[in-house]
Amino acid sequence: MSVPHADAHRASPMDWQPLPSRARGLFVLGAVLPMAIPFAVAGFVLGRVFDVSLLAGPAALLVGAALGGWYGLKQYRYTRWRLDEDGLAIQRGRLWHRETRVPITRVQHLDLKRGPLQRQRRLATLVVHTAGTRHSAVTVPNLDEDDAQRLRDRLGRQLDNADDDA
Repeated sequence: MSVPHADAHRASPMDWQPLPSRARGLFVLGAVLPMAIPFAVAGFVLGRVFDVSLLAGPAALLVGAALGGWYGLKQYRYTRWRLDEDGLAIQRGRLWHRETRVPITRVQHLDLKRGPLQRQRRLATLVVHTAGTRHSAVTVPNLDEDDAQRLRDRLGRQLDNADDDA
């Protein structure tokens, strides 16, 4: 006879939710600029130091942009979220896999942020402000706007219910 696993009541790994496909471009854009600019500066400086073509800077810019785009796509692809009766969980990364759990009892308050590019794509960032953690907030970027509102409302209700039980 097999003994059920202690976490059998929790959601299965199949319940992890991916980000919407319209968030892909924002992840790419968010990674391209921070990589392209330092690559361009390094290419320009190295081109001047080693007295090579002035095209070293633009070439390095393109390499940095390509690497940034690749990295942004990977960030998008390997970011997932899940909400269960215990709280919110976020998975990020593949090689350096990181999973963050926010127990409902640690939630202080919730915010939705929408920048202009997010509003254009009907996306939002959920900010979960927490108590007693190393970081005071956990963010889930570029969620579908409706999912973000549902998560905020459901976490808020769970928080209210947890307060009523105390």
